[in-house]
Amino acid sequence: MGNLGLTSPTTATHGDETISQVQDVLTSEMGITAMLNRLKQSITSAKEFSLFLKKRSILEEEHANGLKKLCRMSQENIARSEHRGGSFAKAYEEMMIIHERMADNGVQFAMSLHQMQEDLLELAAIAEKSRKGWKQNGLVAEQRVAELEAAMRKSKSKYDSLAEEYDRARTGDTTGRQGGKMFGFKGPKSAAQHEEDLLRKAQAADQDYLSKVQIVQAERGELIAKTRPETVKALQDIVRECDSGVVLQLQKFASFNEKLLLSNGLSISPLKTSPDSRSLRECILAINNDKDLHDFLSSHYSRLPPRAGEPKYERNPLIDPSHRAQTTPYAQQGPSAGQVPPSQPQMFQGSTNSRASTFIDTPISPPNQAPPGHHYGQSVGSAPLMAGAQRPSSQPQHERAFSHGSIVSQNNGPPSAQQQFGGSRGPAPQQTQVPGSRFNGGFNPPPLQGPPQLGALSFQPSQPQQPQLPQLPYGQPPPQQQVAQISNPLQQNPPTPSGLPTGPAQGRRQSPPSGQQMQPSRPVFGVSLSRLYERDGLAVPMVVHQCIQAVDLFGLGVEGIYRLSGSVPHVNKLKTLFDTDSTSSNLDFRNPENFFHDVNSVAGLLKQFFRDLPDPLLTKEHYAACVEAAKNEDDIVRRDSLHAIINSLPDPNYATLRALTLHLYRVMDNSGVNRMSSQNLAIVFGPTLMGTAPGSNISDAGWQVRVVDTILQNTYQIFDDDD
Repeated sequence: MGNLGLTSPTTATHGDETISQVQDVLTSEMGITAMLNRLKQSITSAKEFSLFLKKRSILEEEHANGLKKLCRMSQENIARSEHRGGSFAKAYEEMMIIHERMADNGVQFAMSLHQMQEDLLELAAIAEKSRKGWKQNGLVAEQRVAELEAAMRKSKSKYDSLAEEYDRARTGDTTGRQGGKMFGFKGPKSAAQHEEDLLRKAQAADQDYLSKVQIVQAERGELIAKTRPETVKALQDIVRECDSGVVLQLQKFASFNEKLLLSNGLSISPLKTSPDSRSLRECILAINNDKDLHDFLSSHYSRLPPRAGEPKYERNPLIDPSHRAQTTPYAQQGPSAGQVPPSQPQMFQGSTNSRASTFIDTPISPPNQAPPGHHYGQSVGSAPLMAGAQRPSSQPQHERAFSHGSIVSQNNGPPSAQQQFGGSRGPAPQQTQVPGSRFNGGFNPPPLQGPPQLGALSFQPSQPQQPQLPQLPYGQPPPQQQVAQISNPLQQNPPTPSGLPTGPAQGRRQSPPSGQQMQPSRPVFGVSLSRLYERDGLAVPMVVHQCIQAVDLFGLGVEGIYRLSGSVPHVNKLKTLFDTDSTSSNLDFRNPENFFHDVNSVAGLLKQFFRDLPDPLLTKEHYAACVEAAKNEDDIVRRDSLHAIINSLPDPNYATLRALTLHLYRVMDNSGVNRMSSQNLAIVFGPTLMGTAPGSNISDAGWQVRVVDTILQNTYQIFDDDD
C-alpha cells in the first residue's frame, strides 16, 4: 500500500500530462491527419488477424477431415477377417471413436475460426468506408482554411509594399527613382499626383487585406469550433470500435483454443460420470491377448474332424486261404438263366411280398440292355429302383418300408426265395450294414433349403406343392418321364454299384456319366420378374437380395455409392456366376471376398440387372401414368398418384420395388457420408427403373428423376402397410 501511495501521484501527474498532450494534438492542424493514420493502422491489423484466422481454419479443417477419413478407413480395414478380433478389435474401435470425437472438435473449431474471420473482414470494411468519408470532410475544411490564409498573407504583403512607397513619396525620399522624375501614360507626373495615386492604391490594398482576414477568421473559427472536433471525435469512435472488435475476436480465439484442448482432453480421458465411459489408456489396457488367442482357437472347435481310431491290420477275405477253398470263381461256373448275381441286393429276388415282386415282374430297363437277371452288376440306382421308390401304392407302409427297410427285414419270405443265390456256388456271403446306407434304416436325406427370402408376401405359397403321380394299376410301373419329374431324396446321393450312396465328397470325385446329371443353366439376367418368381419361388430375386445385403453391410459409408462405376470384369464375372447357379455358396455377399472386396461392382451388378429386364421394374404399361403423375406440382397429389400406380404393379414388381426403395432410403439416410441424396439416387435409378416406352422422348428424363425422387422421399408413406 505504501508503494501504491508513493507511485499514485506520479502516475496521476503522468496521466494528466499525457491527456493534455493528446488534447493539444487533436485540436491542432495535424489532429485529423493523425487520427486518419491511426485508424488506418487499426484496419490493417484487423485484416492481418483475419487472414491468420482464415489460414488457421483451413489447416484445422483439413486436419479434422483427414483424421475422420483415416479413422473410417482404419475401421473398415480392422473389421475384415484378416485382422484380430476380440478385446483388441473392441479397444481399437473405441480408440477410433475417440479420434472421431477429436476430429469433430476440430471441425467445430475450424467453423468458429471461419466465422470470426468473416466478422473481422466485415468490421474492417465498415471502418475503411467510414474513414474515407471523414477524410473527405475533415481534410477539405483544413485545406480551404490553409488556402485562405495563404491568400491573406499575399494581400498583406502587397498592402505593406504600397504603404512603404506612399510613405517615401510623402516624405520626398527619391531613393530608387531615375533622375527624380516619374512617368505616366500622359507624360511625367508631379509629386503630388504620384503621392495621391499611391495613397489610393494603398487604401484599396488595405480593404482587400481586411476582407481576407475576416474570411480567414470566419472559416478558421468554424473549423476549430465545429468541423475539426466532429471529425476527430468520429475518427476516435471508429478507432475504438475497430480496436475493440479485434480484441474481442482475440479473446474468443483464446477461449476457442482452450475449449478445443479441453474437449480433446475429455475425449481422451473423460470424467467418470458413467461406468461405460473409458479413457484411451483404459481402452488400451483392456486388451487381453491371451483371451483373444484362446477365443480364436476355440472358435475352430466346431470344425474339428472326427478322431480316427488307432490303425489296425485287417486281412482281406478274398486272399484268405479258407475263403478261397469255399468259393468257386464265377467265370468258371456262369450264371444260370433264372439267377441273380450275388452282388445285387436281395430286394430284386423273387418273394411272396407283392411290393418286391413288382420290380421282378416288369422292370424298367434302359434301352439296349438285357433283363435284370442277365445284367451283372446292375446298380441299385437304376431306373427300376427310382420308379419303385416313388410310385404310390394302396398300402400305406409301402413307401416307408422301401425307403428305410433293411436287407435283413426281407427275411420274412420263404426259405426258397432266401436261398436263391445258393446252388453250386455255395451260400451267399453275409452283407454288412454300412452306416448311412438306405438298407439299414439310417439314411435321412437332408431337407432341401431354398435361398433366403426378404419377407413373405400375400402372393407367396406357404409350402411348395409336391408333384403327384396319377394312380396306376397295381403292378404297372409309371412312365419314365413322370418318374424323372419327382423330387426323390435318394437322388441327392445316387447309389454306387456296390449299393452304397455316395457322400458329397465322393460325388465330386466322380464325373457324371451323361449330360442328364449336369446342372442346367438357370439364367437370371434378361429374364422377367414374373418368370423368375414362377421358376425360383422368390418374391425378390436372389441377385437383388444379395446386392442389397452387400451394400447395406459394406457400402453405406462409401462416397458416391451407385454413382461411381465398378470394375467391368468383376461385374461380368458375378453376372456369369448368377446366370449359372444363383444358389452357389460363392454368391453369399455377406463375405466380401465373394465380390472381390469391391462394393461398387456389386452396385453396378444391381443396376445391370434392372437395365437387362425385358420389362422395366415400373413396367412400360405404367410409363405414361408415371410421367403424368410426376408433372403434378402439388407434392401430396404427386405422391398419392404414384402410390396408386405402385399398388397396381404385378406382385413380383411390387415386392422388388419395395425392397429396393427401403434399401435406397437407408443409403439416403447416410448421405452425410456417401454424398448420395435422394436427388442423386433418382438421377442414377430414374432411367434404370422406368426404361423407355413407345412415344417417349429425351425430355422425359427429368420426369423419370422426379418419379424416383418422390418415391424415395415418401418411402414410409407408400410402403407403410408392408412394414
